[in-house]
Amino acid sequence: MEEKSVEKVDVIIPVYKPDDKFLALIEKLEQQSVPVNRIIVMNTEQKYFDRLIYGTSFQKDHRNITVKHLSKREFDHGRTRNNGVQCSDTEYFIMMTQDAVPADDNLVEELLLQLKREKVAVAYARQMASENSGEIEKYTRNYNYPDQTMVKTRSDLDRLGIKTFFCSNVCAAYNRKIFNELGGFVKHTIFNEDMLYAAKAVEAGYGIAYAAGARVYHSHNYSNVEQLHRNFDLGVSQAEHPEVFAAYPSESEGVRYVRQLISHLRQSGHRRQIPRVVVQSGFKYIGYLLGKHYRSLPGRLVVRLSDSKEYWS
Repeated sequence: MEEKSVEKVDVIIPVYKPDDKFLALIEKLEQQSVPVNRIIVMNTEQKYFDRLIYGTSFQKDHRNITVKHLSKREFDHGRTRNNGVQCSDTEYFIMMTQDAVPADDNLVEELLLQLKREKVAVAYARQMASENSGEIEKYTRNYNYPDQTMVKTRSDLDRLGIKTFFCSNVCAAYNRKIFNELGGFVKHTIFNEDMLYAAKAVEAGYGIAYAAGARVYHSHNYSNVEQLHRNFDLGVSQAEHPEVFAAYPSESEGVRYVRQLISHLRQSGHRRQIPRVVVQSGFKYIGYLLGKHYRSLPGRLVVRLSDSKEYWS
């Protein structure tokens, strides 16, 4: 039997209005086969964090947790995560979100297994839908996160296009040396700090590993309006970074996903959900198009459409 890794690894988690799922995440992280050295929480708005742990022994029970508080105005997807990395000194670190819960105690071990491959800059985990998720969400997670591990490099660009850069900070492990070499995450971004970093790594000759054996439960049931807001920010991100997205547009991949989802719903006896997919896809595409052309829109409308109001202040 192979010996398990003994490298130190920190976990960095941006947090806003944490709930019981965050507490479940902490509990699971403390049960890992490769122990987590420190958990660094970058918390937005202290009152919400204090409300969650009020009357509990949280700080006494979790002495390896460091909590850094910041205001909502100070939060930025790139800068806040970079600041969390600066609080860590381990050779490897893992980025997570507060609503991603490890499926088992091998998450850290599986991520490091892929990250320690030659010239791999980042390894991201498989996201699985929770048991109470609907058929659409379950299919979406399986579509984006299959059960086969792979390492994507520059040689895959012709075959995979934009998906070569796909990476998710919902749960992703980073090699610090390479991270520092590449300058970390972009310091000011509305969205996609993980994909922007992955694109930079691929262009520099590094690989992006998808670790199918590293599994977290992470799923959402967004409303149509919420989808519009999220995809508006996605469009803004792509408009602001043409050096990545202009050469590898994502529209064709989106169309392929919708077609395959509708086909799946027909074949699996869920035809009644097809109209929902059509309407939801419309909201997504409208939000995305508006985001791509946000510079042509009135400033007040941009703020109303965005899911990240503070980005525009």
